[in-house]
Amino acid sequence: MPFVEFHRVSKSFGKTAAVEELNFTVEQGEFYSLLGPSGCGKTTTLRMLAGFLTPTTGRIKVHGRDITDLPPEARGIGIVFQNYAIFPHMNVYDNIAFGLIERGEKKAEIRRRVGAALEQVGLAGYGSRFERELSGGQKQRVALARVLVVEPEILLLDEPLSALDKKMREEMKFWIKDIQKSVGITTIYVTHDQSEALTMSNRIAVMNEGRMLQVGTPVEIYEKPVSRFIAEFIGDSNFLKGRILSLDGTAGQIDLGGGAVVPARMPSDADVAVGDGIGLLLRPEVLGLKPSDEGETPYLSGEVIDETYQGSLRRYRIRAGIHEVTAEIPNRPELARLEPGDKVELYWNSESGSVVP
Repeated sequence: MPFVEFHRVSKSFGKTAAVEELNFTVEQGEFYSLLGPSGCGKTTTLRMLAGFLTPTTGRIKVHGRDITDLPPEARGIGIVFQNYAIFPHMNVYDNIAFGLIERGEKKAEIRRRVGAALEQVGLAGYGSRFERELSGGQKQRVALARVLVVEPEILLLDEPLSALDKKMREEMKFWIKDIQKSVGITTIYVTHDQSEALTMSNRIAVMNEGRMLQVGTPVEIYEKPVSRFIAEFIGDSNFLKGRILSLDGTAGQIDLGGGAVVPARMPSDADVAVGDGIGLLLRPEVLGLKPSDEGETPYLSGEVIDETYQGSLRRYRIRAGIHEVTAEIPNRPELARLEPGDKVELYWNSESGSVVP
C-alpha cells in the first residue's frame, strides 16, 4: 500500500485551475521532490496534503486513511516553511518546545525531546539564543527541529533553502538529506532548484501548469526526459531537430539535415515511425570535441563561436551546419584550448542522446 496517495486531485481558485488531475503515490521513508517553475502548482499540492487547502475534486490518503477533510492538526504531518516562521520573542529552546507544550507533554519529557532534537540538528548549546542571534542555516535547523520533535509521520519542506546564500544551500541540502535518512521519515520537498532535487531525492515529479509531466529517479529525469520542457528545465540541453531515417527495435538513424546522419537509441515505449520528426536531446557534458584534422569520422563538424571559462570546465558554443550546440569540456592541461574560428568535430555515445517526438 502506498504511504501517500493522491487520486484525481484538482484545485481551482475561481475559474483558475492551480492543479489538475494529480495521480501519484509516495512510499514510506521516501524523499520525494515536487520540482517545477513558479506557479506550476507544487506549493498548492503541498498545502493540500498539509490540510491548509481543500481539493476541489479528488481524495488524499495517508497509509490508507482518507485525510482529505481532516484539519491540519489531525493529519500527523509537519511542515517547514520557506521563511522558517520562528517566533522572535522566544529563544531556540522554547521555539522547539512549542508544539510539545501545546500537546500537554510533561516538562521532563519536553526537556528530553528538545535536548535530543538540538543534538540531532547540531545545535546543542544553542537553546538560550534568540532568532536575531542565529545565521540563516541555524534558523533553518531550528525550524526543522521544531517539526521533528513532535514526531510527525510525514515531513513537508516548502522551498526551505531559497533564502540562503549559494554556499549555505550546498551545505544544507546534504545535511537535510542526511537527517532524513537517519530519521527515516517520509519527506516531500518542494523546490524550483533542479540541483537540490537531483541531489536529495529518491524520486522527482516534474510539474508545469498544474500537471505532473514526468515522475522518476534523478537519473531517469536527467538522462531520459520525456519532453523538451523537462530536458531544458533540468539542466542545460542541446535540442537538435531531425527526422527518423530508419528503425530497428530501439536502434535508429536520425537525419539532422545538411548531410548529417547519426545513430540514436529510441525509448522502448516511443510512439514513433520512419519519417517522423523528432528532437535529439544532448547534454553539453556528453559531447566530445576534437580538432578537425585528427582524422576520425565525426557525427557533426562545426566551428567554435565562443568560449566561456568556468573554472573546472570550458564551455564552447559551436555552429554545426544548421545547428548551434553547446559543449562542456573538462579544464585539463592535456586538452588543447580551442579558440573562436577553430574547426572542430563533435562526437558522442549514441546511448547519451534522448529522443522525444
